[in-house]
Amino acid sequence: MKENQFETIKRLDDNQSEYWSSRDLAKVLEYADYRKFLNVVDKAKIACENSGEVINNHFVHVDEMVQIGSGAERTVETIYLSRYAGCLIV
Repeated sequence: MKENQFETIKRLDDNQSEYWSSRDLAKVLEYADYRKFLNVVDKAKIACENSGEVINNHFVHVDEMVQIGSGAERTVETIYLSRYAGCLIV
């Protein structure tokens, strides 16, 4: 059975805890503009809080280094998502 796209973009931290990058998830969900995807993330945060969960346990804002066209790197803001946060978004 073919693994679904949500599982293929899963990452593991140093403690083998799973998380998803908001930028990876935006691509899988075919958002051409990451800024528009952030509106969906904000709605998911509200749903998370309304369910009694602590938002910061499921949505962690980080800075990541990414390569740009010239081969240089720059910092971009990304949100690391728990499985629960990813499901709220999807």
